[in-house]
Amino acid sequence: MENFDPRLYGARWADNYDEFHTGMMDTEGAAAALHELADGGPVLELGVGTGRVAVPLAELGTEVVGVDISPEMLAKLREKASGVTAVEGDMTTVRLDREFSLAYVVFNSIFVLDSQDAQVRLFENAAAHLRPGGRFALETVVIRPPSPDRGRLAVADIEPDRVMLVGGQSDPVTGRHKGMWLSLDADGPKFFPIFGREVSHFEMDLMARIAGLELENRWGDWKRAPFTARSELHVSVYRKP
Repeated sequence: MENFDPRLYGARWADNYDEFHTGMMDTEGAAAALHELADGGPVLELGVGTGRVAVPLAELGTEVVGVDISPEMLAKLREKASGVTAVEGDMTTVRLDREFSLAYVVFNSIFVLDSQDAQVRLFENAAAHLRPGGRFALETVVIRPPSPDRGRLAVADIEPDRVMLVGGQSDPVTGRHKGMWLSLDADGPKFFPIFGREVSHFEMDLMARIAGLELENRWGDWKRAPFTARSELHVSVYRKP
């Protein structure tokens, strides 16, 4: 699979991100759980995007700093007048001159990184920004073996003047994936690419150990349901000693 400019995602998705992802995430539950995990301290969201979680978290009274590589995504965040401090930067290398009680990455955002090395750097960078006893929380879907029909297009949405198609492919050797949301309407086709590398929850555990973090909890959702073989997503919480 070819390499992609990581800024392309934000440039293409920013104007439609909130609309397309409405109802796809328990935003209220995520904000409530993160507010509790922060335990009154400041938090750092890595890959903040348009602030779908950061904004309601800030509204609960938590101080939130959000980092994103996309200026277009951060512009949408600032339009919300949210009080979230927006920082443009690469979430694997950005350095802020302060410590946080909680860092977090939600809604598969670790998957936008296209190599294992980059994902390990994310864990290391999160750990470097945590105070002793601080936590790093991640949410992703549970990675399953690729199905034989991977690569087929599916209909994601139908409206009177628009059809939304979605499809993708994963490389079982490297874990890298590439996908596309295709919007067809009266103005012509619009392309919304997705690319990066999938990573399992148990591979994340090893990345956490490399970064000096320990697994504290793993849930099946933001309401702390047990994580089981039937879980569709996981919330993993790591702690810095």
